[in-house]
Parts: sequence; C-alpha cells; structure tokens
Amino acid sequence: MGPVELLHMSVFSQSFSPCGRFLAAGNNYGEIGLFSLSAALSPEATAANQKPVLTFTAHEGPVFSLLSTDCHLMSAGNGEVSAWSWAELIKKNVKPLWTKRPNYKSSLEIPEINSMAVSLRDNSLIVGGGDNNVHVMDLEHGVFKSVLQGHSDYIHCVSVREREGEILSGGEDGAVRVWDSRTGQSVHCIEVYKYQSCARPQFGKWISCLTTDSDWMLCGGGPSMSLWHLRSLSPTSVFPLSGCQRNASFHQDMILAVGEGAFVSHCLLGGDIKAQIPCTPQSLNTLQLNTNSSEHRVLTVGGSSNHIDVFTNLSYRAFSLSF
Repeated sequence: MGPVELLHMSVFSQSFSPCGRFLAAGNNYGEIGLFSLSAALSPEATAANQKPVLTFTAHEGPVFSLLSTDCHLMSAGNGEVSAWSWAELIKKNVKPLWTKRPNYKSSLEIPEINSMAVSLRDNSLIVGGGDNNVHVMDLEHGVFKSVLQGHSDYIHCVSVREREGEILSGGEDGAVRVWDSRTGQSVHCIEVYKYQSCARPQFGKWISCLTTDSDWMLCGGGPSMSLWHLRSLSPTSVFPLSGCQRNASFHQDMILAVGEGAFVSHCLLGGDIKAQIPCTPQSLNTLQLNTNSSEHRVLTVGGSSNHIDVFTNLSYRAFSLSF
C-alpha cells in the first residue's frame, strides 16, 4: 500500500482474539490487519512488532464491524458478513469459513453493515445497517432467521441485553429501539433528541453509539452522550462532551468514550468528565478493552489514521500499532 493510501486510511473496527494475544483491525480499504499483542508488548519489542503479522482483504468496501466468538472472527462490509477461523488466521491461513448476505428486498441493494452483536442466549448474530432493519442470524445453522423492522433510516449501532432477552438498535432516525428477541417486536422506542437535556439540533438527531450494562444504556451521536436507566426509560446523566461520540464502553465505575477529537474521554457515571487522554488519530471511531487475557490487558483505539493507539495504563498512550 502506497503513502497516499496510508495517509487516507481510517480504522473502523477492532476485535481481540479469544486468547487475548491478537488484535484484528478493519480499515476503509476492506483490509483486516492481525497484530500480535504478545510480541508488541514484550520488553524486547522492536518497531517491526508494531506492524501486522498478517494483512488480508476481507471485503470490497470498508470493514465497518468486527467481533469475535469463542473460535471465530466475524467481519462485516457492504451487504455481507464473513466468518474466519481464529486458529487458521493465527497460522496465516486466510480463507473465510462462510460469507452470508442478509435477506434484502432487492438484489441491487448493497447496504453497508455498520454494527454486529452476538446473543449467547440463542447463539445468534445481530446485524444492523443501511437497509433500516435489524437482521438476526442463527449461527448454528448459518441462516438469517428474522428481520426487525421499525427504524425509518439506517442503523448505526446494535447491542444485546442477554438477561432480558432484548436487542437494542440506534439509528439515523434518532431513535433507540428496544426489541424483544423472542417475538421480534419493538417494545420501546426512545427518541433521544426529543429530551431537552440531550438535544443538540446543530449536530442532528442520529444515534451513532450505543452500549448496555444490565439496566443501564449509554447512547450518543447528534444528541449529547447520555446514560439511561432502562427500567424507567429516562436519562440520569448527560455528558458535556464536544462533538459526536462514535464508540463508548462501561469500564469499572467509569465510561470510556471516543468520537470527534484526538482523545479518549474518561467520564464518571454522574456526568462529569474526569480526564481526556491524547491520541494519535485526529478523530476516533473505535475503542476496545482486552478482557480476554490478564497478561495483555490493554485499551486500543483507532480512527482517522493508519495508527492504532495502545494504552497499557488508561491514563497514557504506551505506543501505536500501524498498518
């Protein structure tokens, strides 16, 4: 890849291997890079250890979403989901186990898939994207079994509440919908932009990030990032972060968030911003915490650059991996 392509690279997605020793990252050119965390974190690490051990083209368009199951890496691009064996990728064997397309209305339609989540409860893959629908795939049989319809514009993010058997989706229409995964019915529709404490009309109403933890939901985008109690369906904290947040995660008694701006925001649950830690990319799309391995417990952050910042301690950037 030439210097111009590297200059215009964006990292959209990341996922750690089940063993926690590898990081997969997807970029805007349809490539997945596999990085060895054990090599990059070793005391003898050189610059070569911060480069991918394997780079391959997974999709024709950008790799918008990556996630790992017990033994597979799932990747999503324009209109398709592929599964790869982690064991084979680590051996540098690049061949998808399967590639599936959701049941779109027309064969001419190739909507991007923006987000995926796994429901362990019924071993299904939840997919949200450009056709305004949530598609549910039965992973055991490899077939898309249902379509959740209700959003009036495309879907940016999906999340799963395992215990309640619920799926959440956030979209360009400004709504967060809560679905009953058993019936496929929308049980709640939260229009975040209609709440005065969250609304930011200058940025629009779209919901770009969404995550859940038990009875709590975190969402943001055009509206300010806000923490919601899902039993009362009301916002309990609104975070005064500038710009639109694209990815957020609960971590211990804090919230980590990234979006417009070259920093990771550390927010307290009550709504205060505790710290903003500088990063290499000027704008950020993805953050991931490696909980799969205590030995390689890191936070990795990617965005509008070919660099992925690695934090061994949440309060400063240790080094960067790069495509």
